[in-house]
Amino acid sequence: MEKGGGSAAVGGSCPQKNAEILSSQYGINLFLAGLLLTFAWAVHAVGISKSHLLSYLITLMLIQLLWMLWYLSRSCTQRRLIRDKDTHAGARWLRCGITLFAVITLILDSFKIGYYIDFSNCLSPTEGIFPVTHAVHTILQVYFLWCHAKDIIQSFKTLERFGVIHSVFTNLLLWTNGVLTESKHQLNEHKERLITLGFGNITIVLDDHAPLCNCTTTTLCSIFSQGIYYLYPFNIEYHILASTMLYVLWKNIGRKVEHHQQHKTPFKFHGITVGMIFGLIVLTSTIAIVVVYLIQIGRSKIKSELALTMFYLHAIFVLALMCTAGIVALLIYRLEERSLDNSKNPARKLDAELLVGTAAGSWLLSWGSILAIICAQAHPKYTWYNLPYSVLVIIEKYIQNLFIIESIHREQEKVNDDIKTLRIVTISRGSTLSLAPSYKEIYNGRVARGRGEVPCLVKGSICGRENHAGGGAKEETSQENSSVMHSASDFSFYSGNSVTNNKRRVLKNIAAFLFLCNLSLWIPPAFGCRPEYDNGLEEIVFGFEPWIIVVNLAMPFSIFYRMHSAASLFEVNCKT
Repeated sequence: MEKGGGSAAVGGSCPQKNAEILSSQYGINLFLAGLLLTFAWAVHAVGISKSHLLSYLITLMLIQLLWMLWYLSRSCTQRRLIRDKDTHAGARWLRCGITLFAVITLILDSFKIGYYIDFSNCLSPTEGIFPVTHAVHTILQVYFLWCHAKDIIQSFKTLERFGVIHSVFTNLLLWTNGVLTESKHQLNEHKERLITLGFGNITIVLDDHAPLCNCTTTTLCSIFSQGIYYLYPFNIEYHILASTMLYVLWKNIGRKVEHHQQHKTPFKFHGITVGMIFGLIVLTSTIAIVVVYLIQIGRSKIKSELALTMFYLHAIFVLALMCTAGIVALLIYRLEERSLDNSKNPARKLDAELLVGTAAGSWLLSWGSILAIICAQAHPKYTWYNLPYSVLVIIEKYIQNLFIIESIHREQEKVNDDIKTLRIVTISRGSTLSLAPSYKEIYNGRVARGRGEVPCLVKGSICGRENHAGGGAKEETSQENSSVMHSASDFSFYSGNSVTNNKRRVLKNIAAFLFLCNLSLWIPPAFGCRPEYDNGLEEIVFGFEPWIIVVNLAMPFSIFYRMHSAASLFEVNCKT
């Protein structure tokens, strides 16, 4: 176990690399054991019950709680020490987002506690202990991430690697458990709806884990059981965000950072009105489409087909707009000449990898739909809308990933230091020194025209004007020529600056529009509007069970992609 800042010797890197490998292997084995336990419960394996899975998760959460308490107590005792920080990790807007998801997760835990109380006669005690432990875990973890997400740990590095990677995979297992529970609920509803679309040849066997006893309060039980599944999408996003933030903390352990000032990038609504308006229109229309879809789907064959057609047409229109906006943004980048920031940055590297990796989930579903449309013998009318929809999903993610990854790697535009620190000193006729106003006034031409002085915009120079005897005519001619030159330089400066500002304004509006569009496209799959389930054509071509397995594996990544893209676009808007 290392203590202190770490040795600069070459041999010091070997134990650190070994500690990283050992901790990562520990985390992977921890995750695989939990994953198999989750799978065994899902398929009703003999001898495996839900209480075994919950006991495993409770144990992992308790171990993480002990580690976080130890870390927080040690941080309090070493409060006076100067700690290195990764300014790119744990942005304020990201911590605010995870706090919002955590609050909704606490509401979910309270619903689970109420559900357990109503069915306490036939439920295992672990189902009551789990939400209580999870609530405490959520509160402490959010506090930990708010205070220490930016830390670069330089002491007890081996122990901290195991503690952080344990936390990463604990959150991944809780995410997996939430995804599986929510997917089983969606699958049961999907099986019940398929019959209305005329797919009677598919055997409907509900995979239900409902309690075997009666509820003590029927109304409350109905509220709790239905409310839980509407809150699961937020719980799922909370755990995946927490795991990504903790992973960045793990990658930063023992890292040497360059100490340079990080420019703050606050979010401003100024200048993004157009993008916000169009984005809000997409958001409100999407919510309306989802509500109508969930009401109509499964009622009858005609209503289900109309609901699917309506969804596809709306999605095609939105995806086409997003593709156009992304292409315009990339064209603007091609016209600009700005260098890329290639410095080592774990948070930025993880963002890019997650964008491409999670987009593969949507691409898999889209290619499956395209292949089903090509190979199917019969094509109901509504299934043809699935073809342009699937093609646009592939293209839109491709373009959006290019835009986001290039945006987060572009260096922030800085004000020229020569202009920023410029202070003009003029020598007046009376040989007295006076400080000219700010550079903005100089460029506006107020100083030169008001005082008859010619500012010299050369670094380190003092602008003077000599008063020669008998040289009035020359002086007047010199002033006229200088005024002409000054006006030309003003025009050139403002023309270039105006073009740059217009480009930035367009890029900010595009980022704001894409941000709201990604939030809009996150809503349908997160709340049960999944045409991949309800279309029915893919089940005929690939078979019911194989296609459902593909959808259940790919859909969580597709959902996470939209939320992660929205978070990345928010950062892009702040940086632009």
